[in-house]
Formats: sequence, C-alpha cells, structure tokens
Amino acid sequence: MRLTAFTDVSLRLVMRLAVAEEGELLTTRAVAGMLSVPYTHMAKAVARLSDMGLVEARRGRNGGLLLTEKGRWASVGSIVRELEGGGDLVGCEDDPPCPLREACRLRGALREAREAFYTSLDGVTVESLVAPPTRDTLTLLRAH
Repeated sequence: MRLTAFTDVSLRLVMRLAVAEEGELLTTRAVAGMLSVPYTHMAKAVARLSDMGLVEARRGRNGGLLLTEKGRWASVGSIVRELEGGGDLVGCEDDPPCPLREACRLRGALREAREAFYTSLDGVTVESLVAPPTRDTLTLLRAH
C-alpha cells in the first residue's frame, strides 16, 4: 500500500510544525519551501488539517501555522485513516466493472489488510515521530 501524495505532504507538515520553536510561526509558503512541496499542495494540506483541528492557521501580519495540542498528540493511524478515506484499494466498480466482483474475496482481504496497517500506526503519535534524530533534521530545514 502506498500513501497518497496528499497524506505524505500532510504528515511532513505536522512533523515540521511539531518542532517549531516557541513563538515561531511558519507560513504556508515557508513550510512548502522547507519540505520541497509545491505551495498549492501545501495550502490544501493546511486547509484539510485545519478542518481536522490539527493545525491552526492564523492570518494577518503576525500570522502563521501552529500545531494544536490535538495535532501534537494525534495518532498517525487516525490522521492517515482520515486523509486516505475508506475507498476500495482495487477497482471493483470501475468502468467496466470487474467481472469477479460478486464472488471475489480480494476486496475484503485488502480492506482487512488496510485496517491492520492503520491499527499498527495507532500507537504512533506525531510527537513520537519527531524524536531525535528526526527532530534535529526537521529543525535544520530552511525555506528555499
């Protein structure tokens, strides 16, 4: 299973915000540069994570992005589950639909495997992801 680029960008964003110094407010543009992500992709991630209550986006002259307490202690499993959604991993209902879809057991097996993947990430928090040496690397990132 491979995460979508959107989920990848979102996880990188919360990790970078988790190591921000007290009072350090990073802009969406600055974080996009630091993480080598197009601004438009980062802006979408900020919007979604804000809707989820994980990131606070302050507007104005002294604005910037902050990781909320909920975001800091959120499980990676819950974040990925929410961002990836619950769609099928295979194209059973594509056009044309798979002729095996009525009797196939693959869809259920893949659904169980995906849930096992998410469950294995449920014990991992954003805060635990940024322990050293990752913290040091994230802190050194600068905008391009």
